[in-house]
Amino acid sequence: MGCGRIFAALRRCKQLEGDTTSQLARCLGLVDLTALGVGSTLGLGVYVLAGAVAKTVAGPAVTLSFLVAAIASAFAGLCYAEFASRVPKAGSAYVYSYVSVGEFIAFTIGWNLILEYVIGTASVAKGMANYIDSLCNNTMAKTMTEIAPINVSFLADYPDFFAFALVLLITGLLAFGVKESTKLNNVFTALNMITVIVVVIAGAVKSNPDNWRIKLEDIPPEYKDKAGEGGFMPWGVAGVMAGAAKCFFGFVGFDCVATTGEEAKNPKRDIPLSIVMSLVIIFVSYFSIATVLTMMWPYYLQDADAPFPHVFTETGLPVIKWIVTVGAIFALCTSLLGAMFPLPRVLYAMGTDGVLFRPLSAINGWTKTPVLATILSGLLSALMAAIFNLNQLIDMMSIGTLLAYTIVATSVLILRYEDTDEVASHLQRSTKPVPETPYTVARQTFNLLGLKTPTNLSAIIAKSTIFIFFLVALVTCVVAQWGGAGGNVVLGVLGAMLLVLLAVLYRQPRHSVRHLSFTVPLVPLIPYLSVCMNVYLMVQLDSQTWIRFIIWLAIGYLIYFIYGIRNSSLNEKKIPIAHSNGKTEDKHDMTTKF
Repeated sequence: MGCGRIFAALRRCKQLEGDTTSQLARCLGLVDLTALGVGSTLGLGVYVLAGAVAKTVAGPAVTLSFLVAAIASAFAGLCYAEFASRVPKAGSAYVYSYVSVGEFIAFTIGWNLILEYVIGTASVAKGMANYIDSLCNNTMAKTMTEIAPINVSFLADYPDFFAFALVLLITGLLAFGVKESTKLNNVFTALNMITVIVVVIAGAVKSNPDNWRIKLEDIPPEYKDKAGEGGFMPWGVAGVMAGAAKCFFGFVGFDCVATTGEEAKNPKRDIPLSIVMSLVIIFVSYFSIATVLTMMWPYYLQDADAPFPHVFTETGLPVIKWIVTVGAIFALCTSLLGAMFPLPRVLYAMGTDGVLFRPLSAINGWTKTPVLATILSGLLSALMAAIFNLNQLIDMMSIGTLLAYTIVATSVLILRYEDTDEVASHLQRSTKPVPETPYTVARQTFNLLGLKTPTNLSAIIAKSTIFIFFLVALVTCVVAQWGGAGGNVVLGVLGAMLLVLLAVLYRQPRHSVRHLSFTVPLVPLIPYLSVCMNVYLMVQLDSQTWIRFIIWLAIGYLIYFIYGIRNSSLNEKKIPIAHSNGKTEDKHDMTTKF
C-alpha cells in the first residue's frame, strides 16, 4: 500500500449525515443526563480538593481557583455541547474528531479516552476502598499487608480485593441495563447534593469572615513557614493559577454525558443543556464548599486529606461530621458509576467503526447494552484498582482528558470554516480550478474582499492558521513554564503572534450554523482560549507522565496499523468517505487494495 493511500486512509472522515437509528436503548432524559454529569464529577473532589488546595497552594483564594478552573472547563463544555448537537452518536470526543479531523486523530483520542476512563474508574474504586477502610481503622490494609505484601515499587503495597470487588459490582450494574443504573445514580446524586447543601448551611452558621483577612504576624510561628504571606491570597496570583491547575481536574467527568448520544431520548437538545447545567451545578457546589471551609477555619490549619471531618470536629459539630462521612460514600458511588459509564460506550463506538476489534460492538438483546465491552473494561479497571499504586498513574488521566478537550475545540474551529458549499459545486465541475497566486492568498488571509461564505482557499487558510496556532501555543506554554526571566521578550513575540493568528482566523468567512440546537458563542475566541488553557495545563505535567503516555500511544498505534486501518468501516466496498475538506467519494475497491 503506497504512502499516498495510507495518508488518505488516515485523513478519511465519517459523514455527519446518516442513519441515526441505534441498537442501544433510548431511555435517558434531561434529568438523567444532568445527574450523570454531576454525579461523575462531584465526587471525592468536593470533600478533599478544596481543603488540600487551600492549605498548600492558594489559601482562601481557592474560591478564585475554582472560578478559573470552571471557566476553563466551560470553554471545553461549550465545544462538547456544539458537537453533541451536531453528532447524536455514542463515543464522545472520539466521534466528534472522526467527523471533522480524520480517522487517525479520532483513534488517538478514543485510545486516550480509554486510558482516562480506566484509570478514573480504578482510582475512584481505590479511593472508596481506602475511605471505607479508614472508617474501620485500616483493618483491611493492615491484614492484607501482613498476609500478601507486594514488594514492587510501582505497584500497591498489597492486592486490594475490596476495590476489585467494587469495580466488578458497578460493572455488573452497568451491564444489566442503563435505565436501572441511571436510576441508582440519580438517587446517589440527590443524596450527594443534599449533603453538600447541609454542609454549606451548617458551615455558614460557623463562618467567620476574619479567616479571609489573617495577617502574617497573627499566624503562630510554627505555621508561618507554610502559610505564605497571609491574607486572602497568601501565595498571590501565582498561587491562584497553580490552584486552578489542580482544581481543573475536579471538573473532569462532565464529558461522560457526551457519550450517551445513542441512549438519550432527545440528544440534540438534552445533551448540550445537561452539559451546561452540570457545569453550573458543579461550580456552585465547589465555590460554596470552598467558601464555607476557608471561612470556618484558618487555611493553614486545614486537614489536606479529610478537611470537613476535621473542621466540623474543631468547630463543635460532630453530627455534621458524620453526615459528611456518609455523604462522601454516596459521592464515591456516583463517581465510580460515572467514571465507569463512558468506557464501554467508547469501546462500542470504536468497535462499531472497526478501528478496534468488532466484537466489542456487540449489543445484548435483553439489556440493550454492550455487554462484552462493559465486562472487559470492568475487568481491566478492577485489575488496575487491585494491584497498581495509582499515585504514579493519576496524571495520565489528566493528560488524556486535556488532549481530548484540545481536539474537540480544534474540531469546532475546523467545522466552522469548512468549505461545504464550494466542495459540492467543485464535484460537479470537470474543469480544473484556477491556481492561486501569492497575491490572492495574501488578499484572502485578511479577507479583503469581505467574503461571507467559505471558499476552498479560505478553508485552507483557516486550517493552516489553526495548525500554526497550535504549534505557537505549545511553544508559548513551554517558554512560560521553563523560560525564566530571560523568556519575557520571547513570550511577548509569541503572544503577538497568537493575536495575529486570532485576527486572521476571525477574518475568515464561516458557514451558517443556525440549524444546530446549540452553538459555541464568540467563535473563534472561545475554542481558541480553550486550546490555550488545555495546552498550558498539559505542559504542567511531569516528564514521566509524558513517557507513560507515549508508551500507551505506541501500543494503540500498533493495534490501529495492524488491525484498525484494514478493518475500518470506511474501508469497505462502496462506503462513502468524507475527507476533512468535505469532499466525498465512493471507494469501490478499497477492501482489496488494503
